[in-house]
Amino acid sequence: MNDLDLQKLYEAALKASENSYSPYSNFPVGAALLLPDGKVITGANIENRSYGLTNCAERSAIFAAASAGYRTFCALAIATPKADYPVGPCGACRQVISEFAPADVPVVFGHNWQNAVKTTVGELYPFDSLHELAK
Repeated sequence: MNDLDLQKLYEAALKASENSYSPYSNFPVGAALLLPDGKVITGANIENRSYGLTNCAERSAIFAAASAGYRTFCALAIATPKADYPVGPCGACRQVISEFAPADVPVVFGHNWQNAVKTTVGELYPFDSLHELAK
């Protein structure tokens, strides 16, 4: 995936962050998944006053894709526009991401495109037992 395509995916994630429901943290997050057929599915973080019931943007997007019948994706972008630095996915999201994407899938995350971190699922979650068992 080239940088221009990855940047477009990041911009979709940034746009998705506008749909965040984050009245408690005031920390909007958006995510965008590129699917094998070229479709992009987005998600935003949805908070709840009972914080354990909050759903991250990454999981919102992945659950929407899985609910539509997709079981894998080709790239993931995460936008955290109010952060001071690139904020990566939490541990729960890394687990869910690895469930639906091979280790070589590109991931980009950040508070803006210029300072975004470009990595892969495998670099985010290097000792994933699911990927290790598949070898």
